[in-house]
Amino acid sequence: MNQTIDYYNRNAITYFLNTKDANMQHLYALFLKYIPQGGKILDLGCGSGRDTKYFLEKGYDVLAVDGSIEMVKISSKYTGKETLHMTFEEINFIEEFDGIWACASLLHVSRSEIDDILGKIYNALKKGGILYASFKYGNKENTAEDGRLFNYYDCNSFVDLIERHPYFRLLEMLITNDVRKGRENEKWLNVIVQKI
Repeated sequence: MNQTIDYYNRNAITYFLNTKDANMQHLYALFLKYIPQGGKILDLGCGSGRDTKYFLEKGYDVLAVDGSIEMVKISSKYTGKETLHMTFEEINFIEEFDGIWACASLLHVSRSEIDDILGKIYNALKKGGILYASFKYGNKENTAEDGRLFNYYDCNSFVDLIERHPYFRLLEMLITNDVRKGRENEKWLNVIVQKI
């Protein structure tokens, strides 16, 4: 994870510019239909703050966190609200959130650590709370040339993962194309999971 965080520290401005204008409306709608108006959302691995900004503007109570200190600085400035510098391992909230939005963030968690992180997410959600997560589509774990760890899930491998956590119910899975310019051929697995 350290190499992944180092990447975002080194490339924070480029990443911000490449992602801040991505059209996420369809995925916002997928998630927000489960969240009460004005509900509390944890933007887990918020990156540029793009999604936090949207949720705040729609009247939600949002807490944004990221493991990269440089992304934290950018997100805080972009959203006008302080982003917390916190890694997945440091999440220690108890039944605080109606929803957790983990857009292209949990894909950086290794398969050996994802069960522990899902336990922390479970603790952080209120009963009936919703997790949205997105992963590059596939079934493998690898380290990219730039040093970032990526975990790919397809429908079957994600079902296998969530079945190890019977306190979650899988509500929806959706395969989408990347919305960033020039990346349209890349596929993503989007999931909606509910705390039982």
